[in-house]
Amino acid sequence: MTSPTPSAEPAYADRTYRSSAGIAGGALLLALTLWLGIDAVFQGHGNAPWLALAMLLCVVPLIVAFSLRPAVFASADRLLVRNPFRTITLPWACVADVRAGYSSEAIDRSNHKYQLWAIPVSLRRRKRAARVQARDAAVGGRSGLSVTADVTDDKARIAPADQSVRDLRDLAEQGATRESAQGAVSIRWAYEVIAPALVGALLFFVLLAIG
Repeated sequence: MTSPTPSAEPAYADRTYRSSAGIAGGALLLALTLWLGIDAVFQGHGNAPWLALAMLLCVVPLIVAFSLRPAVFASADRLLVRNPFRTITLPWACVADVRAGYSSEAIDRSNHKYQLWAIPVSLRRRKRAARVQARDAAVGGRSGLSVTADVTDDKARIAPADQSVRDLRDLAEQGATRESAQGAVSIRWAYEVIAPALVGALLFFVLLAIG
């Protein structure tokens, strides 16, 4: 009985990146907005309840879009970027680079840039990681160790956004030649967010105009 031949390609687990701070802040803001809006609907007078409903219809989708919706999903074959108003699917063969400056972004072979809203860059945490690296280098120099020796937890030596971008860049390099990772970039607009927000804004201004 022959044993099965192991696959030549390594297996990659799907990875999900989201901003915990953004989700927490969005949840609090959403709760506050709903509380004030519902209170205005039931306690308001004149056209105030209708204005509150229109405002809720406009504001709630925007809060969800900018805080709860953003996510980045990475698999062995593609990168899926869910931003506030768009969902971008990039097969790894289309990805030229993933980088983090003042924001995280993926760049395709046509030099189009797609911001990764779910991976915000924190300059404060980046500076903290740089201080840890400098301290480790000083310790390594005094003790005769290599300055690249892992003398502390690696998570403290690099900012979270930079680590996430490094992981995505590695996946892009590893999947660029995979047959299942070929294809074109596809973009889908989030009409489920855009439509109610526009309708709510339009109703709000119409109600204001008619008094």
